[in-house]
Amino acid sequence: MEVASAVRLPSPEPELEAHDVPRKRDRSPFDGPSAGPSKRSRREDDNDDGHYKKRPGRRPMPHSKPTTDDLPDDDSRLKLFQNAFSANRKLPVDDSKTRAGGAYIPPARLREMQKSITDKKSAEFQRMAWEALKKSIQGLINKTNTANIKMIVPELFSENLVRGRGLFCRAIMKAQAASLPFTPIYATMVAIVNTKLPQVGDLLVRRLIVQFRKGFRRNDKAVALSSTMFLSHLVNTQVVHEILIAEILLLLLNKPSDDSVEIAVGIMKEVGAFLDEMKPAIANAIFDQMRNILHEADIDKRTQYMVEVLFEVRRTKYKDNPVVRDDLDLVEEEDQITHNLTLEGDLKVEDGLNIFKFDPDYEAHEEEYAKIKAEILGEEEGSDEDGYTDDSSEDEEDEEIKAMDVKDQTNADLVSLRRTIYLTIKSSGGFEECVHKLMRINLPHGLENELTTMIVECASQERTYEKFYGQIAERFCKLNRMWTDLFEEAFAHYYETIHRFETNRLRIIAHLFAHLLASDGINWHVFQVIKMTEEDTTSSSRIFVKILFEELLAALGQKAVVERFKDPMLEDSLTGIFPTDADDQSKTRFSINFFTAIGMGVLTENMREWLKNTVAAVAAGVTHDLVAQPADAAMLQDRDPAHEAAAIPAHVAALAATRGLEAPSADAVSLTSSLPCAPSSRSQPFIFALSFTLSGLAAAAEKEARC
Repeated sequence: MEVASAVRLPSPEPELEAHDVPRKRDRSPFDGPSAGPSKRSRREDDNDDGHYKKRPGRRPMPHSKPTTDDLPDDDSRLKLFQNAFSANRKLPVDDSKTRAGGAYIPPARLREMQKSITDKKSAEFQRMAWEALKKSIQGLINKTNTANIKMIVPELFSENLVRGRGLFCRAIMKAQAASLPFTPIYATMVAIVNTKLPQVGDLLVRRLIVQFRKGFRRNDKAVALSSTMFLSHLVNTQVVHEILIAEILLLLLNKPSDDSVEIAVGIMKEVGAFLDEMKPAIANAIFDQMRNILHEADIDKRTQYMVEVLFEVRRTKYKDNPVVRDDLDLVEEEDQITHNLTLEGDLKVEDGLNIFKFDPDYEAHEEEYAKIKAEILGEEEGSDEDGYTDDSSEDEEDEEIKAMDVKDQTNADLVSLRRTIYLTIKSSGGFEECVHKLMRINLPHGLENELTTMIVECASQERTYEKFYGQIAERFCKLNRMWTDLFEEAFAHYYETIHRFETNRLRIIAHLFAHLLASDGINWHVFQVIKMTEEDTTSSSRIFVKILFEELLAALGQKAVVERFKDPMLEDSLTGIFPTDADDQSKTRFSINFFTAIGMGVLTENMREWLKNTVAAVAAGVTHDLVAQPADAAMLQDRDPAHEAAAIPAHVAALAATRGLEAPSADAVSLTSSLPCAPSSRSQPFIFALSFTLSGLAAAAEKEARC
């Protein structure tokens, strides 16, 4: 038996014909056999006979480019030359406009290019800054881990995340999809950024929702799984409301399949502990559906085993799947901002933020973000610098501070505090973000009212009323009772000094306090400072009250406002604005006329009824006093009826004055002269005339009240 050899034998060379056998290389006669190759050109040897022969095993020679010697002598030489070289000529390409950012540029050359481009308004400079921002954000996200996340986040805030929020969302979604075990770390990073820049967190959540919907429709399990895992951890960090994850679970389990149940199981492992603690009703409903699927649905054995493992995880209280790990619990509960987004609806992912766009106001936007960055990183940088000082230096500084007992009479601290509050309000994107930032300001004790004053002042400086300020004030009132008291004090202060403001500012202030009253931010007992009389009001205060009541009716409706003002608890506080003083009925008439003039006469029904009853009671009392009063001796002695009739007006006026009524007119009293009187009862004309006059007064008062 022959054994095959492992050595490969060379194959024999093909036999060549005599004329195809290449001749041996010529050697120089002077160099001997060991001399080198001939200096003669092969091309010359091969073409000695004037004909080129194709040599075996050799590629055909490419056509050489034409030279100037090969071109004709006429004017067409230039055209032929240009046509020959046009095929190999490449158009210049701007590397900065390519998707990859262009070819690699050495750092030294890149620095030289950056130094040459100094105009920040130019598109070249902004494009270079954009590329640098993209690389920086991508690099920071790629090197984030549990150990260095506290150091990475300040560096991340140093970049312009407002301009690069699209880059940040795209980079972190890409990194999370590539490494799912790092999802809790990325969720923590997003939670920290969301506390300072909520618009970044909102954009990320919207993009994740849209990405999940695309993956679900396309049956892309990998995309749906990564999206739902990221959203689950964002629910754990309270970046997004748990109603979103409940809608996703309902969608997945509505028509269960192996893939949908697997994704739902993965979601519940991550977010189950949070739902059991915060929303047990949702968790119980999901597990009931899981139990039904386990017993009734036609699913694979592998999927059934995953569901059983999920129940075991729940039985062990999610010991391996906590809500937030201790080393990643870096956000305070009061600092968290939750976005209420749902699975349905038209969500804008703003893909335009991922690409470069020329910004004509580049410098202004960079300055705005520099202020935001200084506000975010200011305290942290100060704490880092303080960490390098030793104890002795701190003691020396304390001693120097104690030794220098200087009193600042320029109110520089107060001006600085007001400037900080103003800039914080103006730099906020929404009222929730603004309230969060304002709560972080360290207000000195006793200067809390400066915050409420600045909110009202900033609102009054606008052209028209913006609901943004009303929502800020409302949120503060509902956070703490202290702020409610401060805004109630502000209401009293601004009502007393409302005559100092222009009409437009007066109108905006009335809008703001009407919003607080309609939303129950402040108590309605504040109306006790309003005295609706001609002496206690000015034209400005009456305009303020008019706008205030108009806004209340617009916000609550006439029925609700009337019911609120009829509340027995407010009766003592409304005696000034709805006066019912028996000693001075002119106040009641003034209040009735004012509210009737501004179209709110429905609020004066109680005052009208009171005025009508009071005048009738006074008339009845005067008549009773006249009957019981003994007749004047002088009048009884006088037997002349004319003299008796002439004495009636004086008595009527005197008795009317004792009852707080105006003296009756001469025309009303003069009617008594024509009345018949019996000789036996001389006091009868006087009593009848007075009764007639007082009844006329009561009718006139009732008519005036109705008007």
